[in-house]
Order: sequence, then C-alpha cells, then structure tokens
Amino acid sequence: MSMAITSQFGYHSTALEVVDGIELTGRNAFVTGGGSGIGIETVRALATAGAHVSVALRTPGQGESLLANLGSALESRITLIAMDLADLESVRAVSASYVEGGRPLHILINNAGVMATPQGATKQGYELQFGTNHLGHFVLTQGLLPALRASGGARVVALSSSAHRRSDVDLEDPNFAHRPYDKWASYGQSKTANALFAVELTKRYSADGIFANAVMPGGIMTGLQKHMPIEEQRAAGFIDDDGNPNAMFKNAAQGASTSTWAATGQELHNVGGLYLENCQEAGPMDPAKPFLGVMPYALDSAHAHNVWEMTESLLRP
Repeated sequence: MSMAITSQFGYHSTALEVVDGIELTGRNAFVTGGGSGIGIETVRALATAGAHVSVALRTPGQGESLLANLGSALESRITLIAMDLADLESVRAVSASYVEGGRPLHILINNAGVMATPQGATKQGYELQFGTNHLGHFVLTQGLLPALRASGGARVVALSSSAHRRSDVDLEDPNFAHRPYDKWASYGQSKTANALFAVELTKRYSADGIFANAVMPGGIMTGLQKHMPIEEQRAAGFIDDDGNPNAMFKNAAQGASTSTWAATGQELHNVGGLYLENCQEAGPMDPAKPFLGVMPYALDSAHAHNVWEMTESLLRP
C-alpha cells in the first residue's frame, strides 16, 4: 500500500497560508459558489497568488459584495458569471461561453452546493440536492473539458463532506421517486457522488492531463446551514444553547485551505482520485471519529464507473 499524501498544512491552516510562495500568474481558475463562505476565501487565495478567477454566482448581488470583500487590488483578476447549478440550461450556456472565449482552464473548483433542503426539484426535474450538487457540476465539468484539456495540466476539485457517510448513491432511485425523502440521506448521497466523480474523472481524463480530487473542508458555519432550524443546529452540535458556533468548527479561511491545497499543492501534481481533508489524504473513516475519514464506497473505482454511467443516462434527453 502506498504512503498517504501529506503536507505541511493542517486543520488550522488558512487558504492564504497554502498559497504563500505559489505563483499562479498566467493561470485561469473557475470557482462555483465563490460569493459566500469558503468560496470567497478560495477566490481570495487564488487571485492573491496571481490567477485570473472566473466566479460563478447564483445570486447577482453576491458579485458586488464579493468584489468589496476582496478589495480593489484583486478586482482586475476576477470575472463574475451568473449561473444556476439547478438549471442545466444555465450551466451549459456558461461552459459553452467559457470555451468559446478560448482561454485554457487550469483549475476548476466545484465549490457551490445546497444542504439538507426540503424536498424539491431542479428546473429539469431532478431531486434538488443531487441535481445541484452532483448533476450541475457534472454538466459544468463536461462542458469545460476542452478548456481543461487546453491547459496542458488541469486540476478539478470536487467539494464533498463528512456527510457522505450518511448515504451511498442509490443507482436505482437517486431522485427519491420511489422512496421516502430524507434530507440528510439526499445530501449524503450527493456528497458521495462528488467523491466518486473525482475518482472516475481522473480515470477517464488523466491521459489528457486532467486530475480530480475530492475535498472535505471541515465543519464551518456558512450559508449551507440556512435550511436547518436553530433547534436542529443545536441538536447536531453545530451551535450551543446561546447560539455560538461549535468551538471545533473552522472559520471560512481555514475551511478553504484544503480546496486551495488540492488546486495548487505540489504534493498533488498529477495525482487524482483521492479524498482530502485538513490538507492531507484522508484515511478510512473511524467510527470513533465520525467526522474524519472516508467511507470505502466513496472511493470504489467500479462504483465510480457505475455512478458515472447512471449520471449520463439520467442526463440523456
């Protein structure tokens, strides 16, 4: 068995610390959900290192807030793009426009997502969490493949979660059409799909210089919790009785560090198909530490192939 990949960074590291000394001038990055939470800090780190960052935002108003947050020194390195991952027409239009622009794409960070939503559907009728978190990013990445190939060496980062332990991907009914909807099983399924996507994308496109890894950012209080009532957040240990975040949670800059490392770390040059946490390759999930590690099914190569084939089947007209 090969040694796990490690780095000098860890739980408390920030995204800016990860890129200190890294030069990304002349490189292009694309970040979904870059207007809030760890997305802002991911964009900040990449732009600070010199990359030009295309930032896909569902809410146009986030753009002004993002630019104000980043400051005028970085504004020229940012391109704002309106895109709704829950509408595949929007996603396809964005990827086609980017490819038509002729710019190679060196880094793609599929950061956006929704969590624990009430049962709902995307514009095309897919279950909302699976459709947004997995299908939207699947279609975006597929559409951007020409630009990723043109870079001569690209990295794709898929944001997963420790919640992947809540559910494998149901190949027969990913949309909860014939089983009771459970918001956490749905979220867990989508996060498992994100990890498996990184495995299969690497297998299919590493010969083109494209490598993908999945990232568990850690516990962070962001907009993801907006669908959780306060009582549920307390019961889950996210906040205490006074509404204060769990002391073990990261801040946004720390939460963005592993995504940034996956996108830039020299340790991961031409490496893909891994599940990363705290700027290290994760080990197997330990029941004694339920928020760390990865379930075997989330990295299973044969399963990744089957989920990819099922996804393509779902997306056929």
